[in-house]
Amino acid sequence: MARLKHPVSAPPTPPERGVKAATFKLLLDTAMELIHLDGHIPSVAEVAVRSKVSRATAYRYFPSRSALITAVIDASLGPVRTLASDTPDGRARVHELFEQTFPRFKEFEPQLRAAAQLSLEQWALERAGLLEEEPYRRGHRVRILEHAIAPLGKQLPAPVRDRLHRALSVVYGIEPYVILKDIWGLNDREVERTALWMADALIDAALRDAEAAAATRAARRLRLVPREPEADA
Repeated sequence: MARLKHPVSAPPTPPERGVKAATFKLLLDTAMELIHLDGHIPSVAEVAVRSKVSRATAYRYFPSRSALITAVIDASLGPVRTLASDTPDGRARVHELFEQTFPRFKEFEPQLRAAAQLSLEQWALERAGLLEEEPYRRGHRVRILEHAIAPLGKQLPAPVRDRLHRALSVVYGIEPYVILKDIWGLNDREVERTALWMADALIDAALRDAEAAAATRAARRLRLVPREPEADA
């Protein structure tokens, strides 16, 4: 299967109970609300002030914006990341994934946009040698999509399967919302329908590529098989 360039950022482990658990939840809920209302990524210090918690305490739970946004996205998409399907048909499983998770992308769109924003900002800072915090690494969609296309593995050669895997990662997530809403002005339902249409087109293309590769292999085998001598009339 396709491999990620960087390991995905892991969310901080929340305390299980007591005052620490309540403080963690307060800070996380405040960050979620600030992003939803203002559309920008708050600093850890800003979250501390709005939560009426000391900065030192806030930084113990979330030492950076990366840690904070990782926790925000985990809270937003946790159920999506644990989805499992026993549907034996690959295309049907991809449909199931899109139809179950795109409504959650809609619900937490501000938080997902903020995560994409932070990733782009840190990419620029890292290139300039100015990044001073651990970078936020996205990529949970890779494992989610790997599970979705698993039934197609028997039909697709490994290179075609990997290309499909990567291509689906472009149309699954917040990116279709950014392009189709901001540029084309589509509503949420049309974004979902267009993304699913693209997914179907990609699956069709992969299956065609697999058929063409099989036909090429068969033709090569025929060329390698010596012809039987013709019987005398």
